[in-house]
Amino acid sequence: MSKAKKAAKSAAIIMFFTLASKFLGFLREVLIAKKFGSGWETDTYFIAMTATTMVMTMIGAAINTTVIPLFSEIEVRHGKERKIDYMNNILNVVFFIAIIIMILGWIFSPAIIKIVARGFEGKQFDLAVKLNRIGIPIVLFMGMTYIFKGFLESSESFTAPAAMSLPFNLIYIGFLLALASKQGIVGLMVASVVAALSQVLIQIPSAKKLGYKYKFKIDLKDRYLRKALALTLPVLIGSAINELNIIVDKSLASGLTKGSISALNYGSRINSIVLGVFVTAIATVIFPMLSKESNKENLDSLKEIMGYGINIVLIITIPATIGLIILAGPFVRIFFQGGAFDSTATLMTSQAVIFYSIGMVAMALNITLNKVYYSLQDTRTPMINGAISVGINIVLNLILVRFMGHRGLALATSIASISTTLLLINSLRKKLGNINIKKYLSCFTKSIVASIVMGITVYAIYNGLFPMVDGRKILDLLAFLLSVGIGVAIYFVLCYVFKIEEIQFIIDRLRMKVQKNKTD
Repeated sequence: MSKAKKAAKSAAIIMFFTLASKFLGFLREVLIAKKFGSGWETDTYFIAMTATTMVMTMIGAAINTTVIPLFSEIEVRHGKERKIDYMNNILNVVFFIAIIIMILGWIFSPAIIKIVARGFEGKQFDLAVKLNRIGIPIVLFMGMTYIFKGFLESSESFTAPAAMSLPFNLIYIGFLLALASKQGIVGLMVASVVAALSQVLIQIPSAKKLGYKYKFKIDLKDRYLRKALALTLPVLIGSAINELNIIVDKSLASGLTKGSISALNYGSRINSIVLGVFVTAIATVIFPMLSKESNKENLDSLKEIMGYGINIVLIITIPATIGLIILAGPFVRIFFQGGAFDSTATLMTSQAVIFYSIGMVAMALNITLNKVYYSLQDTRTPMINGAISVGINIVLNLILVRFMGHRGLALATSIASISTTLLLINSLRKKLGNINIKKYLSCFTKSIVASIVMGITVYAIYNGLFPMVDGRKILDLLAFLLSVGIGVAIYFVLCYVFKIEEIQFIIDRLRMKVQKNKTD
């Protein structure tokens, strides 16, 4: 458990920064909702952002995924200087790729918008093109962000990558509070560009502390650059397929009731709070650890780290799923409703939250399992399984959207995520042999039972207190927080009683610290 304890300690540091970032990100979304509502302008902004970032999101995510194992391999076999040399090479190559993408993006912006948002016409279409072109520099900043992030995380330096969302969100919040009324939705896109730049700048000092110095170098014959290309290509194809899925979602949503795109966006963001704060933090920490054990061909240790990560993911996401399904309506109403965000937007967004939440556990496991494959330098299997999942999602989208509207699009995403998880687990069993499925099922079952008891309790408490709220938002918030707080306490007590190893470890450590403080 020594490596698992190390992973837990590092994950706790990341969670602290990520939680602060997610809080600010949530505040950002609330302010956007209040300033601009859930209407055609916000739909246009979100579509323009998708069109602006979709290509670099694919390339950047692929690069970040593959450079960490390669950085680790280079440092082990050739030393730190060679690692920095490779860092400069790949940074310069990505820079020029980003410039080409920016030029093409500007030229073909109208065609891209027509593909991404088939329902946009006239004034809305023109605004989408304008916003898309304003946001073009984000492409360059995203590429650089991913490279620095991979460099730092490969050295197990997680603070700056975890904290980079702080200035990102603060820039947004500053704009929304001070300038949004005058500058409008166009100003929001400009703020997005500045925020993207801040993510690069905050990582540079940490890279320098690790010995990084910039040098202009482009060596296309570098064998590690070629290896990166070979590993990146399947990830890129998988990301492209996933982006196609997002395009289909938003394209179908653009032909539905006004505000459907925004409802899906807000619903997805709410679910991503759990994924971003906890799951991504765990996956981020264990990825370089998995990569090192893979390079050493120590599969037993790799399975140990993987097992700890999967169980922690289950322990966190199962109660979060139950909680969001039960309290989706109150959550959206308390934190979003107001200003331009009316009761209709609340209803639509809460529906999206519920149907996205059904697949939350699967989405979390996908993140973790993909990191295991990438640490083994297997990028092909996630690509194939992802392609199958996207095919399922698109078919379900076309069927369910007819009967359920935007709710059907969210449900299709959840079902497809569950399918992907099952495929990844099956492929991993073939690749690694025995991965102790019984242990995962035991943790899953115990967490489900504890979560159901928690959910029933939370539902009863909140609905018992709600009549006393009498329309006062502060009382509604207090009732919500009290219900959630009691629910969390009940869940952790039950997990301890059910002897879930990871929870027992955490609680026992806390008890030891309390006892030590008393004796001191």
